Amino acid sequence: MRIGELAREVGVSTDTVRFYERSGWLPRASRRDNDYREYGEADVEHLRLLIDLRRLDVPLEDAARIAGWCHSGHCADSTAALPRLIDERRAEIAERIAGLETLDARLARLLAHLERPRRSLAVLDGPCCDAADAVIGSAEGGCACCASVPEVADSLDRP
Repeated sequence: MRIGELAREVGVSTDTVRFYERSGWLPRASRRDNDYREYGEADVEHLRLLIDLRRLDVPLEDAARIAGWCHSGHCADSTAALPRLIDERRAEIAERIAGLETLDARLARLLAHLERPRRSLAVLDGPCCDAADAVIGSAEGGCACCASVPEVADSLDRP
């Protein structure tokens, strides 16, 4: 099959196929007399595995190594390495989720703070507006308008 057929079969662009081939992640295709690339079923499976591993956010070098092992008959190596890679990805995702949950909680507290009635007049030598004062204050542990209300300042400061 030609490069366009391979790309359609796997669901990528021909530029993607060329990129993987140029980078050495996909074995170079044989050429026909007219210089067109010629791919076989083994190339389809190799590229499909490589692309599917990338869609799982496995780093390119690791995905290419696993696909290369499978393509060259070293399936035991792939089978041994893949669970470790999946565990690493899941740990990274859990860490990102925890960070996003912390950020979401902080944003919720800031939003609640901004939506409540003002407790004091704006300070002329402070930030340009109440919103800026609240954002800067929440990053620094409490804004000027909440400093006199300990339970509000504490709620903004908590993760």
